[in-house]
Parts: sequence; structure tokens; C-alpha cells
Amino acid sequence: MDVRLPKIGDNADSGTVVSILVKAGDTITAGQTIIELEMEKAVAPIPSSAGGKVTEIKVTEGQKISVGTVLLTLEGATAAAAPAGGTPAPAAKPTRRAPVAVADDDDDDLPLDDGGEDGPVPGASPYVRKVARELGLKLSRISGSESGGRVVLTDLARYISKLEKAVARAGRYAEEPKGLVFAPVGTDFSVFGPVTSEPLSQLRKVIASRMTENSVSLPHVTQFDDADMTQIETLRKKYKADYEKAGAKLTPTPFIIKALVSALKLHPKFNSSLNEVAETLVLKHYYHIGIAVDTDAGLLVPVLKDADKKSLLEIAKELSAIAEKARDRKLGPDDMKGGTFTISNQGAIGGGHFTPIINKPEAAILGIGKTALKPVVLKDGKIEARPLMPVTISYDHRIIDGGSAARFTVDLVKALSEFPEADVKL
Repeated sequence: MDVRLPKIGDNADSGTVVSILVKAGDTITAGQTIIELEMEKAVAPIPSSAGGKVTEIKVTEGQKISVGTVLLTLEGATAAAAPAGGTPAPAAKPTRRAPVAVADDDDDDLPLDDGGEDGPVPGASPYVRKVARELGLKLSRISGSESGGRVVLTDLARYISKLEKAVARAGRYAEEPKGLVFAPVGTDFSVFGPVTSEPLSQLRKVIASRMTENSVSLPHVTQFDDADMTQIETLRKKYKADYEKAGAKLTPTPFIIKALVSALKLHPKFNSSLNEVAETLVLKHYYHIGIAVDTDAGLLVPVLKDADKKSLLEIAKELSAIAEKARDRKLGPDDMKGGTFTISNQGAIGGGHFTPIINKPEAAILGIGKTALKPVVLKDGKIEARPLMPVTISYDHRIIDGGSAARFTVDLVKALSEFPEADVKL
């Protein structure tokens, strides 16, 4: 029997084969992991739906596959219990409109005629749908380059570019662009000097697409300040050994998360999201904090769930665990879902203030720089060297006004500088 790729979860219909864990001739059992599949920013283990002897591997590492793709063939198969809803069928291919005959091969899938039926509408974010609508484009005519055929801004730009070429040749307008679209850059830089090219990984493509969409679609404003870390550094030195005995490393990040949650409770809009379709503001009564992790593969953002309900020790332990999973590419899709606010902490690397890009659909993001001794003028007029940590808040100006951002920043800095010892004691 053939073992096919099952449906992994909502909006997870395709991915790239990262590794194949079995070979022809192996005898496997139902439920045994046979491949690892990269989907957006997560790598998921894919189990076999049956047991038996592997006679042929049907996929290769680096291959992009979708639900229903045959992974391998088994001899003497013993099927596992079928999940509710039965075995998923391969995704149906969308109906294409008849293309216009043009000389450029790049335009061979471009539907410009006015006859025939449109295919199914592919997945796209509310912002991409809005842009397409304002440009007078039909998403059903555009091929999406992301997981499951999802359409992103670069796909709109590519389609516009093809329209312009075809219109120039045909001498007529099929669909007229109504706004600014950024066309992909394809410059041959080798004409200017020696270059080296390397293919973009699937993860880097996802990061690039998300960052572009987030940067373009959200009106970013950034607030800067410095937090006096004297109290936190004192508490860290005092309780560091106790936490190590309890199996945790007491870094500044758990303190930052605790202080952040207290500020979010005072300013609910910073823990909200804008529903662009329903045109409503969704205020969240849970605190799931995304932690940006720098890995060799790229930036990953695992989520620490229910931070408001965890002790400083629990947060410290969980941070170490999720950071290790991120660096080992063992994060599952659920590990990076549901975030309400994100922290990008560059303190361990260095640098000062920077302007982080909001992790849409969140309303804001906190950027942290390296703590350094700097002169501070005290209330009595004396100057003293204090450990100051650069604090940056980027926020969605559609939701949050400047005054609200200033008040949030003041309360966050205060929560950091006056961190209560009672929250540290074990």
C-alpha cells in the first residue's frame, strides 16, 4: 500500500521534506516517524499510517509536497486505525483560465481574456485581499507561492509585472493596476564584480514574506527609553545560586517577561489585535509571550503560554526548554501559535536601541538591547554609574496613540526598575 502525507493541521497543507528517516528494506510500525516536514517556521515529524516493509521511497529531501503526496510504498502493510474523517484526498488542482499566447515564457500562466470561469480563491491574509481588491485584481487568477498556495504581496507584484508585459504586447488592458506595487528585483550583480549565490531556504522565504507584509501593512511608530536594572541585577546575584540548584538559569529575560505582563495588564490595547475583516479590536485576557530566538536557520518565535500564571522559576525553566527546541528545529506548529506580544532580546549579543518589526497580528513588540553602565543623575543631583538597559517599543498606530505608548513605556520601565523581591524568592 502507499503511505500518503496526511493533513497536519489547519492551514498546513504542504511543506518541504527536511529529512527521510527510513530507507527501502526497513520494516516499520504504524505511527513510526518516517520523514520530517518543514512547514513555514516549524518542523513536524510525519508518522506512517501503517506498518510493514518499505519497498520504495517516493520523495526526496528538499522536495516540496502537499497533502495526499505518496511518501513511500509498503509491502505486507498493517494499517493503523483511520482518523475521523478518513484518509485525506490530494488537494484538487485549481481551475485555470485559458492563457493569452505571448512570446515570453514567464507569462505563460497569465489569464488575460474575459471569458471562462475563475478558479477557486486561494488563501491570503486580510491585508493581501485588501490590496488585491484596491488594485482591481482577482485572487482566483493569481498563483500563490507560499504553503498551500497562499498568496502574498510578492505574488501580487509578480502578477502585476506579467500584466504590464502582456498589456504592452497585446495593446489592451485586461486588468488595470490602481496603486503602487513593488516588483521583485532580479539584477545580475555579477556584471559589477565577483559574486556567490546561494538558494534561499523555505524558512528564509517565509521570514522575508512575513517581514515585508508586516512592515508594509502596519503603521509602525517606535518609542525609546532606558530601564535602570540595578534592582534586577542585585536580585539576580542574590538568588542565582538558588535557581541553579533548582535547575534553572536566572537571566534577565524572566524578569523582563514578568515586568512586561504587569504593564500589559495596565494597558490592555498592547495585548490586543485588530480584526481587519470585522473591523473590531480584540482585547485578549491571556498573556502568551513570543520570544524571538536567533538560530542558524533564521529567526524563530516560540510562544511562552500563560506567562501571567507562571512563577519566575517556571518561566526561567520553560525559556531554556523552548530556546533549545528552537535551535534544534524541534518546534511544532503549535509552539509558535497564539502569541499576544513578542520580545526581541539582543542583550546577549550587544547593541543598543533598535526598531523591531511588529509580529502581526499583534499590536506591539518589545526590543531589548545590551545593559551597560552609564552615568545617571539622581534626585539629589549626584551622578552615579547605573546599569541601563535600552528599551524599545514598536506599536501599531492604528490601535495605539503616542500618549498611550509613552504611558505604557513609563510603566514598563518602572516595573523593571522596581522589581519586587517577593516574585524572585523560591
